[in-house]
Amino acid sequence: MTQATDTSKLFENQPWLDPDAEPFVKIRALTKTFGSFTAVSSVDLDIYEGELFSLLGGSGCGKTTLLRMLAGFEEPSSGTISIDGVDMANIPPYQRPVNMMFQSYALFPHMTVEQNVGYGLKQDRVEKNEIAERVAEILAIVELTPFNKRKPHQLSGGQRQRVALARSLVKKPKVLLLDEPLAALDKRLREQTQFELMNIQHQLGVTFIVVTHDQEEAMTLSTRIAVMDQGQFSQIGTPTDIYEYPQTRFVANFIGSANMFEGRVVENGDNHVIVRSSHGDLSFYIDHSFEIRENIGVSIALRPEKITLSREVPETIDEYNTVKGIVDDIGYLGNFSIYRILLENDKIIAVTHPNQSRPRDARHLAEWDDEVLLSWAPSSPILLTK
Repeated sequence: MTQATDTSKLFENQPWLDPDAEPFVKIRALTKTFGSFTAVSSVDLDIYEGELFSLLGGSGCGKTTLLRMLAGFEEPSSGTISIDGVDMANIPPYQRPVNMMFQSYALFPHMTVEQNVGYGLKQDRVEKNEIAERVAEILAIVELTPFNKRKPHQLSGGQRQRVALARSLVKKPKVLLLDEPLAALDKRLREQTQFELMNIQHQLGVTFIVVTHDQEEAMTLSTRIAVMDQGQFSQIGTPTDIYEYPQTRFVANFIGSANMFEGRVVENGDNHVIVRSSHGDLSFYIDHSFEIRENIGVSIALRPEKITLSREVPETIDEYNTVKGIVDDIGYLGNFSIYRILLENDKIIAVTHPNQSRPRDARHLAEWDDEVLLSWAPSSPILLTK
């Protein structure tokens, strides 16, 4: 009984793990070409009701084109889109159960906050009393009630962003599409607004699909992320899956920072793999097994924060997961420092270290030209074959 209850809760919070769960948004073999250029190439995607799902990628990867096809602003070259069990083929944008919030916000400067928010309802000829009720309700949710009579130029950037969000939500769409919704905000306000956006989405239960190029934004906001590259999905998963268990070199490099090493599998045991790197006297012992042949070429990704830096360097070091180097450069970023360590073969390894205390002098964990020892846990290296 206990096991069944736990599984039920797991599926409730992560419906994509439930084989019987029906996707709310279902995309199959979706392709979009512009002449000879393929912007989106035969992608499949399932998004579940109530998710805050992010499409993440660099410029030109196809994420905005995919969002515009969901909205109905672009017609697919092939493939299908269904929302809440209804095929969206031949359904125009204004009849789809979606709304779209654009990066520019596009607020009417001559209208007040409540007039901007209620404009779409007015165009739909909703009765005045209902418009007033729905606008008041959504303004309360986005905490803009005290500003309802102000005009956009009298608001901060974050407040204008929330007006645009309220206008998109007041029509009660089944899916809200957000194209780089926080790009116009400064870093500090963007970080604050991310949590506000999460709280609003959780409170309303509307399915959000966000397009962003900002990795931190996607990691903070999302239930799951689809990383796009050249019109296809490189990996789909939770933020933890994407960061800790990237499936390709591209994802490992695109999400966060990673030191990359090339090497060969020299031993594949029942509970470990040993990889001999081509970058000097360096071997990786990984404490879990893989279905992989020995002597095959692989890549190893090692996150900078997974590496321990020590100024105590013994004459002999362990055979695996350790290497000596020289401090080549130091970057102080306030909450943490970055150390660039030069190995004997001229490869540079980046190491990050949190600045947990304020030193009385200006000394770092290590100084320029110091010889240091780098080490990491057997669970830290990420083995990649793609």
